[in-house]
Amino acid sequence: MPVTRTSATARAVTAGVVMLAWIALLWLLEGIDTATGHSLDTYGVSPRDPAELADIVPSAFLHSGWEHVASNSVPLLVLGFIAALGGLGRFAAVVLVVIVTSGLGVWLTAPANTVTLGASGVVFGLFGYLLVRGFVDRRPLDVVIGVVIAAVYGSLLWGVLPTESGISWQGHLFGLIGGVVAAFAFRRPRRPREPYDYVTV
Repeated sequence: MPVTRTSATARAVTAGVVMLAWIALLWLLEGIDTATGHSLDTYGVSPRDPAELADIVPSAFLHSGWEHVASNSVPLLVLGFIAALGGLGRFAAVVLVVIVTSGLGVWLTAPANTVTLGASGVVFGLFGYLLVRGFVDRRPLDVVIGVVIAAVYGSLLWGVLPTESGISWQGHLFGLIGGVVAAFAFRRPRRPREPYDYVTV
């Protein structure tokens, strides 16, 4: 069924509202964290402690300071908006896979005595998802979108390398992997081709 102009506009508005609300939540949580002496930082992920598995989801919504949340806000807003245009149900499933994959990767591989938190794993996951979604779904428009995103945000890929101390390359790497996995896990079924009428000559 073709997408009408009205339904496309409604999806864009819904995606925009969802992402603006998400960004507002991140800033609100950072405000609460700052006002309470960084009490929320305890919900970050510390590696290889079974009790810390419960913090995998909340850690993706918390940050270590205003600069940290600011650096994640714009790419999360842009990439999340584009991904959410494909439908909120699919978007929520993709984000959940990314958060869990990134969080488990951090829990398994991060250095001991560290605490990891932040939305950058989701940013890298959405980047990976949008990068390959068009090829997985075999949709030319989404392929073009992936190419544009690669051109604009391709430098993100350096973040999966252990080049800077204090930055969780593990969260970035496993977030990226989670996004690619989600693209395959939630690929859209292809419509069956109409049967051909064969004509002999």
